[in-house]
Amino acid sequence: MTSRLRLIGGTMSPYSRKMVALLRYRHIPYQVIWGDINQKLPEMGIEKPKPVLYPVFLMPDKNGQEVATVDSTPIIRTLESQYTGRSVLPDHPVMDFINSLLEDFGDEWCVKYMFHYRWNFKEDIRVSGPKLIYSSVNTLPKEPAKQMADMFSQRQISRLFWVGSNETTAPLIEASYERFLILMDKHLEAQPFLLGSRPSSADFAVHGQLTQLIAEDPTPRRIAHDVSLRTVSWTDIMEDQSGLDEKSARWNAPSNLPETLMDILREVGRTYVPTMIANAKAVIAGEESWTCHVDGHTWEQPVNLYQAKCLKWIREEFKTLSTDHQHQALEILSEAGCKPLIDASIEKK
Repeated sequence: MTSRLRLIGGTMSPYSRKMVALLRYRHIPYQVIWGDINQKLPEMGIEKPKPVLYPVFLMPDKNGQEVATVDSTPIIRTLESQYTGRSVLPDHPVMDFINSLLEDFGDEWCVKYMFHYRWNFKEDIRVSGPKLIYSSVNTLPKEPAKQMADMFSQRQISRLFWVGSNETTAPLIEASYERFLILMDKHLEAQPFLLGSRPSSADFAVHGQLTQLIAEDPTPRRIAHDVSLRTVSWTDIMEDQSGLDEKSARWNAPSNLPETLMDILREVGRTYVPTMIANAKAVIAGEESWTCHVDGHTWEQPVNLYQAKCLKWIREEFKTLSTDHQHQALEILSEAGCKPLIDASIEKK
């Protein structure tokens, strides 16, 4: 494919930043259109996707017509089949599975850090609201921009509970964020990326969230600068890895994972795993909300249908592994406290 791939993105969208950085690394010709999806798509005569989320990729269908497509994880896999070279998916099946788990952790758990800090603290709300409006319509006069920012901020604040951010969970989210920064600092001292000396889709998922936490929002930015300047710098250089020499880069072998990576996976087992299991059980039971214990404390939030899908995809990917590779993956998952993702019962009793 030689034509430029088009996407509509937002600078304040972690998933937009995830995907633009990935396109740069993979040397995929692209054209990013910054702006309001609800305005841009009608102007182009393209039907809106469901749901309407950043970024929107304009992917050609079988007739060559652009179709609005969302959801970064499957889009990454589609791009792997359409563009050769500089893959972000490890060639070893076990490492590919671990990569999918870490990508999901970035997309579905680290986003809780981002949403919590952005809409819980006065200074962050004051900054983020107007920046979100200006990032879509930069020429908007100050007063209408303020009115729109206030309306949008109130809407986002009202959604905090839906991502699990509340008075009970706030200390858990903040503690996990700081632990994750410390774990990343130690890991990046040992190797430049999560799974070796080349970036995977998991790196881009984490990078996307950190662009907001470190580059955009005041409170988590201060924390990151206090806790891990190494991770701050990593987030900067992940923006453009187009110059990385892929030929000399390597993935980690599943039989010899660095302990620093295992520590990150233990954070996954400590936080992300129990919430994903509890959410899936609630979805299957037809419940509207759920509670579980995370790190010895109570976590409560409404059900999330998409995250139930994510768990289903993880389990399906595990089943595609050969018997030997399943055993190898289970050893890693067991050591990290992530094994329930695969074997915990979530069906109705």
